[in-house]
Amino acid sequence: MRISKVIVRRRLLLLLTLLCLLFAALAVRLAYVQIGKGAELSAKAEDSWRRNIPYSAKRGEIADRNGSVLAYNITTPTVMAIPVQVKTPETTARSLAPLLGMSEETVLKAITKKQSIVRLQPGGRKITMEKAQQIRDLALPGIVVAEDNKRYYPYGGLAAHILGFTGGYNQGLTGVESKYESELSGMNGSVSYLSDAGGRLMPGSSEKYAAPKDGLNLTLTIDKSIQSIMERELDQAMARLQANSALSIAMNPKTGEILAMAARPGYDPAEYQEVEAEVYNRNLPIWMTYEPGSTFKIITLAAALEEKKVSLLHERFFDPGFVKVGGATLRCWKKGGHGSQTFLQVVENSCNPGFVALGQRLGKETLFKYIRDFGFGTKTGIDLGGEENGILFKLSRVGPVELATTSFGQGVSVTPIQQIAAVSAAINGGKLYKPYVAKSWTNPDTGEVVYTNEPEMVRQVISENTSKQVREALESVVANGTGGNAFIDGYRVGGKTGTAQKVINGRYSQNEHIVSFIGFAPADDPQIVVYTAVDNPQGIQFGGVVAAPIVRNIMKDALEYMKIPPRKDQVAKKYKYGETPVVTVPDLIGHTAQEIYEDMNMNFNLARSGAGNVVINQAPKAGTRVDKGSTIRIYMGSEADAEQSHNHETSE
Repeated sequence: MRISKVIVRRRLLLLLTLLCLLFAALAVRLAYVQIGKGAELSAKAEDSWRRNIPYSAKRGEIADRNGSVLAYNITTPTVMAIPVQVKTPETTARSLAPLLGMSEETVLKAITKKQSIVRLQPGGRKITMEKAQQIRDLALPGIVVAEDNKRYYPYGGLAAHILGFTGGYNQGLTGVESKYESELSGMNGSVSYLSDAGGRLMPGSSEKYAAPKDGLNLTLTIDKSIQSIMERELDQAMARLQANSALSIAMNPKTGEILAMAARPGYDPAEYQEVEAEVYNRNLPIWMTYEPGSTFKIITLAAALEEKKVSLLHERFFDPGFVKVGGATLRCWKKGGHGSQTFLQVVENSCNPGFVALGQRLGKETLFKYIRDFGFGTKTGIDLGGEENGILFKLSRVGPVELATTSFGQGVSVTPIQQIAAVSAAINGGKLYKPYVAKSWTNPDTGEVVYTNEPEMVRQVISENTSKQVREALESVVANGTGGNAFIDGYRVGGKTGTAQKVINGRYSQNEHIVSFIGFAPADDPQIVVYTAVDNPQGIQFGGVVAAPIVRNIMKDALEYMKIPPRKDQVAKKYKYGETPVVTVPDLIGHTAQEIYEDMNMNFNLARSGAGNVVINQAPKAGTRVDKGSTIRIYMGSEADAEQSHNHETSE
């Protein structure tokens, strides 16, 4: 059948139309790809061709509350290889091996790997600046020296359990280094280049530098000077007492700010591999749980006063040395007991039967309500990892014996951080604060404070009036009772001792104890509270003998450092047999030697120098507080010299 020319023309026209439409669609598609998606596709292509050499961001510095830097970074170069750009692998390996302290075989294996970038480890990681320059001078193709950072702790092991340490890639592993990893670490930068499918540098391409964003600087609540005082005392205590461990915490009771925190055994963050993992993984002040002993009596006392179940001065209690409860005999630490005493003396003497009586007056529901309100049985929420809960009796399982033992700190398990937070609430006006160590974060480029932690009150536990009574009672414990070894002349100090038997294999040990003391000053307006516990000291194992002197030494130096002046209105100390009283040096200038020997020599030894009848100078000066029996050197001269000396001192 013959096809007409008209049909042919129609078919050709239709084909032409289709071809035009296809060509138009192709043109539209090409325009869309080149104009609409061109930038995006070019970026994707460049991204697939681009290779990055990382540049580490500087980790944020960590400083104490006064700006003393406790952790910072040191720039440390790291050697990397781009295998496809290494032209002569054998020669390159031979040149690098001696500089990196690695074998040629190891280097050769690394630089011939089928990877875009290879770190030459371990010898090429965090090398010295001098060695880095030597490698740069070799100008080896495919070998790059990139910038890295290494953490440095200028004060060695100071505050190690708070600071923690970083790993091989500068990542925080423990302490605040781990807790605030995201804030401290920053964002890494890089130097990037374009390469072909084989990884070779593209001709005519340029490098692109993305600057790293440094981490935020962290300011702690810790005071380096108070921390140093605390660690000095713990070191001396460990050497003297040969204990299993020791710990201490200092806190501002009005805010929850941790001023110092330390544990022994300690470690150097830069050398953490040199000690057993449990040393750096267990921050004892927040991790260790144990029966608190008599320091827990502060909670029972506060609850009884708040509920008006006792009058410290107007009620008496007779202590025969034991109390029978539910078929069990609970004994006082003093054999034969304390006899008849006021309830203030019950507190001063840390009398177990007296506190059993307070617990019974409160009843289990009320006592355990206060125990939980003071924060026991739950974590404080301190911003450090590894905090434990402690253990309390379930209320349904509390019988007469459990109520009695809990009232004097036996049968419950607490952490040191719970102890210091609870006692702070008992003495600061009744406010329970959440403890914390991070004070603020600062932008390292602008110096602008990005965020500041404010004190966080958890709850009001007792009234201001009750808190005042607790402070006064605990001040009396130090002046007249079992806390006498914490007495600091010139400062009003309150505190409480604690001695608790350790539980070993489910039984109370007769020979191993955890001894503790918690003290605060000034007693009428507390600025610092210090808790110290010593695990199994050798020799005498009483909190008042072992732990109280440690707290006294820490507080004395801390109070002087904090520029809190001594006062004359402290409660007079009741000295026990064998203790040496502290007395005030009198003004001897202007007196004759005969007057001094007749009237003033009972408290001092005198050493005389010079000729003349009248004292013209003395050492120590008048008003100085010294131990009774100390030697005073008197310098003799004429009456005119004595008058001139008095006038000079008055003008000063």
